[in-house]
Amino acid sequence: MLRTHGIGPLTLVVCLVTATVFAACKDDKPATPPAAASATATAKATGLSAAPATSGAAAPTAAKGKDLGADKLGAFKPLPKAMESKDGSLTGAKVDLGRMLYFETRLSKNQDLSCDSCHDLGAYGVDGKDVSTGHKGQKGGRNSPTVYNAAGQFVQFWDGRAADVEAQAKGPILNPVEMAMADEAHVVAVLTSIPAYVDAFKKAFPEAKDAVTYDNLAKAIGAFERKLVTPSRWDKYLEGDKSALTDDEKAGFEAFLEAGCAACHNGAYVGGAMYQKTGVVRPWPNQKDQGRFEVTKADVDKLVFKVPTLRNVEKTAPYFHDASAKTLEEAVKAMAAHQVGKDLKDGEVRSIVAWLKTLTGDLPTAYVAKPKLPASTPTTPKADPK
Repeated sequence: MLRTHGIGPLTLVVCLVTATVFAACKDDKPATPPAAASATATAKATGLSAAPATSGAAAPTAAKGKDLGADKLGAFKPLPKAMESKDGSLTGAKVDLGRMLYFETRLSKNQDLSCDSCHDLGAYGVDGKDVSTGHKGQKGGRNSPTVYNAAGQFVQFWDGRAADVEAQAKGPILNPVEMAMADEAHVVAVLTSIPAYVDAFKKAFPEAKDAVTYDNLAKAIGAFERKLVTPSRWDKYLEGDKSALTDDEKAGFEAFLEAGCAACHNGAYVGGAMYQKTGVVRPWPNQKDQGRFEVTKADVDKLVFKVPTLRNVEKTAPYFHDASAKTLEEAVKAMAAHQVGKDLKDGEVRSIVAWLKTLTGDLPTAYVAKPKLPASTPTTPKADPK
């Protein structure tokens, strides 16, 4: 699934933006996502202020051995163990089915693409490309964000057109640029032609009269994705392990606050909780993609995207919806310049990056291991390269 192709989340306001979580396609029917807070409102609520547009000062230096105070950490919290669904039904059977479907290439027209093709779970949930490659080599329109920690964000896609990962999972399979399946009925026909899948759906949805449905496919994939959580040393520090960060890393967090990044990047996901315009202070160079405007057609949403999570940002280059930053240092400088009007010095950038690297978590290798998928039968539709 090309998570960020077609249309994508906003670019953060105050500091860096990672190119992160799922993309449906322009052809998908937009879902109505929850309302988001503005950067200003979030700053007031958290007690964090966006940095003024002044020239970059020297990066703050944390006193040796000094811990970060509650006044600086109050807007942040550790990752949850799982990102629970509204109905709270993350059963083992549903998760196991979702894992199979995530790796299932027979959900694509030519049976050569799966969710993992563009959101490689062994590579921090991204493919490392500017834009992902879909059916017949077609290219998506936006950078694909990471799937890790995506389910906890307030909306999905760069433009927020899907309310949750379950709604998002439906888009790429039917998108003609991505996995290109003809329609929901064809997807169901593939699955019902394989007895092992029929049994797995019945176990995952025991109360359903007709278990194998497109809606249930999305629910199963969503259930699997809701446990794609990557806690890091930052979480250990927030949980009370004061030895989890070095003095330089703590100084980097203070530089992150000083630059104003935390006005948009806060909470458990260090982002993913609001929309923001790209180019708040200085115009964004690439204005071809108008972001959320493509969904709402409201002028106020031009160049507005979902603020991405900074979790695992060290591993998810290139950055932004347009993949315009190839390195994390470049991304930090671009966000500071365009979002808050600051020209950060190299030392400030290095300091912020040092802290950002503490957001790199351990991959749940056993959980994301590719399962053995059931064999096709004589009635299973064949691959179609056209």
